[in-house]
Amino acid sequence: MMKTTITTLFNTQYPVVQGGMIWVSGWRLASAVSNAGGLGLIGAGSMYPEVLREHIQKCKKATDKPFGVNVPMLYPDIEQIMDIIVEEGVKIVFTSAGNPKTWTQFLKAKGITVVHVVSSVKFALKAEAAGVDAVVCEGFEAGGHNGREETTTFTLIPMVKEKVRIPVIAAGGIGSGRGMLAAMVLGADGVQIGSRFAATEESSAHANFKQTIVDVKDGDTHLTLKELAPVRLVKNKFYQQVEELYQNNPTIEDLKELLGRARAKRGMFEGDLADGELEIGQIAGIIHEIKPAKTVLKDIITEYNAVKESL
Repeated sequence: MMKTTITTLFNTQYPVVQGGMIWVSGWRLASAVSNAGGLGLIGAGSMYPEVLREHIQKCKKATDKPFGVNVPMLYPDIEQIMDIIVEEGVKIVFTSAGNPKTWTQFLKAKGITVVHVVSSVKFALKAEAAGVDAVVCEGFEAGGHNGREETTTFTLIPMVKEKVRIPVIAAGGIGSGRGMLAAMVLGADGVQIGSRFAATEESSAHANFKQTIVDVKDGDTHLTLKELAPVRLVKNKFYQQVEELYQNNPTIEDLKELLGRARAKRGMFEGDLADGELEIGQIAGIIHEIKPAKTVLKDIITEYNAVKESL
């Protein structure tokens, strides 16, 4: 048991949150992480409303521990998704990719704990003003969609911690006990880990994508498509097409046309390693095997305690 403001806020054993990643974070992963003492999140961004309802119901049957739902606010059907979250009695919601003012008070009025993901001090202060209970400070090392500022996690944490009074959760580039300890030393009250949990047995990612995570080395990912929404991708065939298009000074419409629809699903969920969009963080370079989520969390906490003791 580790006691921090985050374990108190979420009523968890450890201050470790599993990132609510699209196409990766279904009920199996969320319940496994929650059962192991962390906070599991269902990633609503890749789910139709009724699919989300099904995942929430299955998660409630699979764990009696707290879990939450991550909601990117730029997706359609947001009103339906929020209604389902309330109807199904979800107690914790992480919001991202949007204005925290839009839904925070609606959720808080229903007794739901609200956390917002930010990439800068400015947005952390806005989230605090909107009334959220905590913020996730995500550096641009992270996989998936990132902030435009390209601020690294270890510079972002102390800058945000200096300005806000609410708890701070560090994210981006953290995938080990050492990384967790470093984030806590810099002022984080907890950590959110995505990529390491994407490469677990319970992750809903395709086996091809999980193997890609294991194979990725430093320099194999890059932040691109900043004109649409900055996203960190594995350098595959699709990524090379994006880079070639950039040689011709493309318009936003050109980029949208190349991206098309459901490309992230094609890559991460269906396993198309050539033409799919493969989103993973820089920390994938230290991920060398696919393990059960319970083992991953145990390894992180064991290493955290051992390194802390050795210092």
